[in-house]
Amino acid sequence: MGTRIYLARLAGLPVFDPNGDRVGRVRDAVVRLRTTNRPPQIVGLVAEMALRRRIFLPIGRVTSMDAEAVVLSTGTLNLRRFEKRPNELLILEDLLDRRVTVVPEHGEGPVHHGIVVDVGMDLNRNTEWIVTRIAVRELTGRLARRGHVYQAEYDRVRGLVGPTDTQGTANLMAVLDQMRPADMANALQHLPDARRNEVAAALDDRRLADVLEELPEHDQVEILVALERERAADVLERMDPDDAADLLAELPHTEQTVLLDLMEPEEAAPVRQLMSYQAGTAGSVMTSEPVILTPDATVAEALARIRNAELSPVVAAQVFVARAPMATPTGKYLGVVHFQRLLREPPAAIVGGLVDSGIEPLRTETGLAEITRRMATYDLVAMPVVDSTYRLLGAVTVDDVLDHLLPRDWREHDAHVDEQVIP
Repeated sequence: MGTRIYLARLAGLPVFDPNGDRVGRVRDAVVRLRTTNRPPQIVGLVAEMALRRRIFLPIGRVTSMDAEAVVLSTGTLNLRRFEKRPNELLILEDLLDRRVTVVPEHGEGPVHHGIVVDVGMDLNRNTEWIVTRIAVRELTGRLARRGHVYQAEYDRVRGLVGPTDTQGTANLMAVLDQMRPADMANALQHLPDARRNEVAAALDDRRLADVLEELPEHDQVEILVALERERAADVLERMDPDDAADLLAELPHTEQTVLLDLMEPEEAAPVRQLMSYQAGTAGSVMTSEPVILTPDATVAEALARIRNAELSPVVAAQVFVARAPMATPTGKYLGVVHFQRLLREPPAAIVGGLVDSGIEPLRTETGLAEITRRMATYDLVAMPVVDSTYRLLGAVTVDDVLDHLLPRDWREHDAHVDEQVIP
């Protein structure tokens, strides 16, 4: 293990026990402030385990840290959820992007202003990891030019610790941007409200929409209402219509109306329709944008459609076949072709000859209990929803069902784990 480690570079790295079994991923580093003028001490890492549980890993149990992984000296871990103590700070959450002043090395010359981009720690003679270096990007005052990055000794940096209203988001965004939406959503939940809202506002519309879909409803609402209304409407347009409808349902009626009116009419229409169905029914939980093809489409066309990277796995698991028009509500619904069947057929084959019409579609008023029973009976990940004239209106996917069957706070809830260890 090297004598100097830059902590922002550890974010996202896997953590392994001595047997090579993965424990989780690094999400932050914990620094303890000291009452004297001595530099802060790095006391441990925060690792994220299954069920999004964050635990504390004492730095003394870390045997190696490099660009690939963090390795522990023991597989015995305390499972108590990590909670920051009053004299502790988190590197990524509290220090990254902070605006600081760097004084001259020998007290002579001008001071420099900059933004913290990383924090370096070194192992001292007492085998303590202490903060020794701060990587700072110089503030140039020019919009078109980024300042150069340089290192400064800790004792030359002012404004690193203490209250601030000048903490930006650029460098934290660079770390978070490497995460999947679900992981980024979990990271946002652990940030202070103001910091979380700043990061959310800095995301582009598509990325923020993906992250919102992974957050608990109360966090979705708090982030959305912190945005300007025009921006909030743009983000809602990027969300899946069923997720947008669920989010809007948490807002006051007047706010729902304003945001729906600000959305593009063609984007708002399916959301309005979904919101008109009774809660707890197929109509209220379905997606109105499944993959739909006419019966004369080829297998090659079907495979090209489900190859779209923006489709979720459950939506891409099958194509629904219906008469034109293909936008919901379609012409007469004919059946479904699962992607495994598509893989077994020649590319030029016509999907109309491959449809499975043996599964009775759902109606918009079908309840969640019945949907769950039928999905389990036939081992399905999605089921079509039709109206009284057999037009396809959408599809209920297994993730839609789980989202509504699990407790409302399931994204925040982890299985009850007492303070214990994993041997």
